Amino acid sequence: MARAKVFVPLRGLPRVVSRLTLSAAMLTAACGGSSQSSSAKAAGQTAPGGNDQSRCDYKGRSDREVVESNGPGAAVPNVRRVFGILGEGEDRRRVLFCREIDTNLDGVKDVVRRYNEKGDAVDEQADSDYDNKIDTWIRFSGGRISKEERDRNRDGRPDETRYYVKGKLNRVQRDTNFDSKPDVWEVYGDGQLERMGTDIDYDGHVDRWDRDEVAHRVAEEKERQEEEKTEVAKKAQEAADAAASKPTRPQDAGKKPPAAAGSATPPASSAATPPASSDSSIPDLASPKKDVAGTAKSKPKTK
Repeated sequence: MARAKVFVPLRGLPRVVSRLTLSAAMLTAACGGSSQSSSAKAAGQTAPGGNDQSRCDYKGRSDREVVESNGPGAAVPNVRRVFGILGEGEDRRRVLFCREIDTNLDGVKDVVRRYNEKGDAVDEQADSDYDNKIDTWIRFSGGRISKEERDRNRDGRPDETRYYVKGKLNRVQRDTNFDSKPDVWEVYGDGQLERMGTDIDYDGHVDRWDRDEVAHRVAEEKERQEEEKTEVAKKAQEAADAAASKPTRPQDAGKKPPAAAGSATPPASSAATPPASSDSSIPDLASPKKDVAGTAKSKPKTK
């Protein structure tokens, strides 16, 4: 029997705006906040407060340098930065590899972010509900967030996945009955929710699509305007190319381009008249023939 698909247009569908995780916000605050105290520690030394569940790789390593600092409102250091020591001699430098923070100031680090040698963020893990278990995993691409996974039932496995394009939320998959298969799909345009698909009977197929008609019309209008701009720019370029290939003045049409300097054609008279020769061996055909004595021979008269 064919499955019936239901399409339900919704009015006033609540906007689902992607929120930054608490971890990202607190890391930003820690980065830009004032530091009441800062101290460099040797790798492997115990952090203040005993075991703070650090997830940065620095203990027992001589090529790591640790800096502890106070974030906003913290009476004791709650931000840890781990630097890697790269190069030798004049090329020796420090590169930030890991940063972690205790966001609720309970002495336990609940957010950790790692970086590559270029200083770009690579991944982040966070304990957003402060139960000492990681429940949020974030991946970055080119320094921008690209994927976020969340565990909402505290079983250690992600049941919500968010995908980002150029840093903006693009789509979401949710597993609402926690059977390790998504049953809700959300599609976003320019960061705004456009439509949502629901698998009502949990068989892996969408049974109903809900769409925000207002957002859909806005997206269509924006796409139409972009297409019109592209077409106008294309026609303008074609007109400019056509104008560049035509003569600038009507009287110049059909004229040959002027000859280059130094290639002027010599006068016809000088080209037709051969130069006079000074060679005496060439006979003068215009004068009458002479005898050996040099007197001119005359033709006999006819009677």
